[in-house]
Amino acid sequence: MNSPFPEDPAITPGLAPGRPEAGTPTTPEQDGAAIAATPAGRVALGIAYRGLRYHGWQSQPDGNTVQDKLERALAEFVGLPRGEVVPTVCAGRTDAGVHALNQVVHFDAPVAREIFSWVRGTNRYLPEDIAVQWARNVEPGFHARNGARGRRYAFLVRESAVRPAIEAGLCGWVFRPLDLDDMRAAAQALIGEHDFSAFRSSQCQALSPVKQMRRIEINRIGDYWRFDFEASAFLHHMVRNLMGCLLAVGSGTRSPEWVSEVLAARDRKVAAPTFAPDGLYFLGPTYDAELDIPREVAALNWLP
Repeated sequence: MNSPFPEDPAITPGLAPGRPEAGTPTTPEQDGAAIAATPAGRVALGIAYRGLRYHGWQSQPDGNTVQDKLERALAEFVGLPRGEVVPTVCAGRTDAGVHALNQVVHFDAPVAREIFSWVRGTNRYLPEDIAVQWARNVEPGFHARNGARGRRYAFLVRESAVRPAIEAGLCGWVFRPLDLDDMRAAAQALIGEHDFSAFRSSQCQALSPVKQMRRIEINRIGDYWRFDFEASAFLHHMVRNLMGCLLAVGSGTRSPEWVSEVLAARDRKVAAPTFAPDGLYFLGPTYDAELDIPREVAALNWLP
């Protein structure tokens, strides 16, 4: 039987907008019916992106956010009219310049598709610095944000006399030597459940400043430092404000005990300035194991 699709090498059967998967030849009338097929239900995606060119995750009127690019790409893949989007909900909104390796989103699919086609098909319409990593069918009650049990971030910092060039925007920069033991001692005061108001931006919309910090690891790799944070959730600018304080301790400007004083003060004015977003990576959220939401993606092995 001849394929109903044109002999176009740029089109992969089953991945074009509004078309079914390969191996299911149809007539043009059936192609149109596929767009109006019974909804596939709720789908979860893992998204990786380099945040340098975007105004953060959350949709904005200018359309230059990761959410805007993703929602339009999904709409193009399923063949929605120009100007329409497929609404998504993310696990954690990132700021301008912040990167993500495994941002988790969910959406209610307007058409039925094979699960992996959501990966390859959507990626056809995304810019090169945003890519879907995986897809899962999930229950209707799954919620990417509310269902997350924790979130993980990593911060990369280069310690050198001169600023980065090749890795500009992909790592932070300090020119003063840092002390590992002092920073680790300061980080210990942050472990546990605390009121993190001193590390919260004035624009933060979280209902409560109380979060549980589960893990902070600090390691040096040559001229680079890696800071890992895992908590129940994070406040707006919380990781960047923590970094400002830890780096103040590491450079000798403040003592390790000072971080405990900042935490107890619950006052943003007594903490260090917010560190730049360069080098901040959202590693992704964590969920109950039975949901089968991937925690590992290839880009995690790319970070030092």
